Amino acid sequence: MADLLKIGLSGLSANKTSLAVTGHNISNVNTPGFSRQDAVQATNNPQFSGVGYIGSGTTLVDIRRSYSEFLTTQVRSSTALSSDVEAYRSQIEQLDSLLAGKTTGITPSLQSFFSAMQTAAEDPANIPARQLVLSEAEGLAKRFNTVYDRINEQNEFINKQMSAVTEQVNRLASSIAGYNDAIAIAAANGKQPNDLLDAREEAVRQLSTFIGVTVVPQDDNSLNLFVGSGQPLVVGSTTSRLEAVPGRDDPTRFEIDFVSGNSRQGVTSLLTGGELGGLIRYRSESLDPTLNSLGRIALAVSDQVNSQLAQGLDLKGQVGTALFGDFNTAEAAALRVRSSATNTGNAQPLLNITDTSILTTSDYRLSLDAGGPPPTFTARRLTDGADITVTATDDGSGNYTLSFADPNVIAPSPPRDQGFEVSFSAAELALADDGDRYLLQPTRRGATAISTVLDQPDQLAFAAPVRSDAGLQNRGNATIGQPELQSTGVAIDPVALQGALPVTLTYDATASDFTVPAGATLTRINPNTGAPATPATFQPGQQNTYELTLADGSNLRMTLGGRPEEGDTFSVAFNQNGVSDNRNALKLVDLQKKQTVGVDPTVTTIGTGSSFTDGYGDMVERVGTLTAQARQDSTATSAILKQATDNRDSLSGVSLDEEAANLIKFEQYYNASAQVIQVARSLFDTLIGAFR
Repeated sequence: MADLLKIGLSGLSANKTSLAVTGHNISNVNTPGFSRQDAVQATNNPQFSGVGYIGSGTTLVDIRRSYSEFLTTQVRSSTALSSDVEAYRSQIEQLDSLLAGKTTGITPSLQSFFSAMQTAAEDPANIPARQLVLSEAEGLAKRFNTVYDRINEQNEFINKQMSAVTEQVNRLASSIAGYNDAIAIAAANGKQPNDLLDAREEAVRQLSTFIGVTVVPQDDNSLNLFVGSGQPLVVGSTTSRLEAVPGRDDPTRFEIDFVSGNSRQGVTSLLTGGELGGLIRYRSESLDPTLNSLGRIALAVSDQVNSQLAQGLDLKGQVGTALFGDFNTAEAAALRVRSSATNTGNAQPLLNITDTSILTTSDYRLSLDAGGPPPTFTARRLTDGADITVTATDDGSGNYTLSFADPNVIAPSPPRDQGFEVSFSAAELALADDGDRYLLQPTRRGATAISTVLDQPDQLAFAAPVRSDAGLQNRGNATIGQPELQSTGVAIDPVALQGALPVTLTYDATASDFTVPAGATLTRINPNTGAPATPATFQPGQQNTYELTLADGSNLRMTLGGRPEEGDTFSVAFNQNGVSDNRNALKLVDLQKKQTVGVDPTVTTIGTGSSFTDGYGDMVERVGTLTAQARQDSTATSAILKQATDNRDSLSGVSLDEEAANLIKFEQYYNASAQVIQVARSLFDTLIGAFR
């Protein structure tokens, strides 16, 4: 009877605990990260009797949680990947809608500007039409400014979000370290503290939403967490921390430092996964290239329009005035160079744009390797890490001008110029120290710096500076096309040009060609290559292209056709009163389709580069492609995360139906065990009664 009583009591105790565990499961059905628990029973040691071993009831050996390290790791890694992609997608969708929008993008403003230019070219003396060109130019510049501001606001948001995320990472790291300590103490008796383990796993999962981590279990049941390329964020109960700080090269772009004790390490490029990894990836893959591409287009628009205006004459017969502001002011040149925060020197070099058509969308890092004399410079292109050849030119007074070229081109092409130069004055170079580094951003601020400076419509140079006329006494039917001044990239000199003109072309039937006065030369050329044509003499009955070099060095290109007679003349003169001339305006209109962005100067056999609209379209297409890919990735990673979570929940999740069944089962077990005790009591009472 005593044995029977003991067996019943063991059943009561075991089933009471099982009911408590079941109730605990039910009450935590909505607790994040909770793993279902089970009471594990075993038989007590049997006792030997003369007839054999007789059982002595049951005992509880463990409260086990339903847990799989593999499934939990899958959830953790899927969470980090999904959060990364989601952070990237939310940002790039905003960028895509900004750039491609009909009211927010650059394309509508570009089209309006060139449409106004076309209207003005049709009536070049019309002042209202000219005023419309100025208004549309101002609207285009402001559109560039606005788009830059919106993109820059994204950069500022990323900075703030990186600070907020690192605070969350540090908070969770401290929490995990605390759990490690508590678990190590609680597990000293050899049993697992299930609820603490679940709480720690949930903290690690939450940490994975912010940053990708590598988890390494230890023998004392603690977890060590590593980020980046192996930086220890949590080791036992000790934590390091992450800090978002202004960038060393560019203070407008925050970087992540790993801080452990008194040491500090920049780990921005090493971090992946989680919201932080997605923000960093978006900034490097999409935000920065877009700002640089936008700036390059703005610089090209400003440069090409101003350069073409400088090749014409306005309504007053003066050389054209710039429509857009100078992008090579000292202030603008200084803002394109950022000194590293680690520099010991205080030099501030200047970066000037030399050719907007061949600019890339990359940033560069310039290093001063030796103090000299002479100083030695090295440079690297940051988009692909390619080494760039630096040529330093001393003007004899200690002022250095650095030019940059990519040597990685296929022979026999020359090294590809990068379209800009950096200057160190002797005074600035004296302030530089060996090892100083500079971040070069040729195009980053192009879109925010563009502005219009011309406010007088009559100063728009729509007329070409030279014109041609046929002699009134000509006997042949030869014709001459209007000459085109070949641009040298600098504004024309009207005084020198007027001094070299007029020039009279006279046909010499004996020589079968035209003659020009001394000081000028006339050469028949191939219109496709510009090289001297064969034969060199005039070919009657067909279109002949000639290049006329004037005494001041100016080159004019024109066509001569038909059949001239001996002594026929053609005059090339300065276009002093060309009020209704629209030839330069038409060239301005042609800039809309001219390939002036991203031209490769080493390729001469085929055309390279793109127009303003195509260049912007390429940028929008790239962002749109990345946006579509991000949406697909978001759908895929969300599905992977859901599957991983479902797999984990199928094992560890609480099923209310199952727990309800367990309640009934354990209640019946409990009642049955109580009945065993009741039987033992009845037997004992019967036995006692027998002796009364």
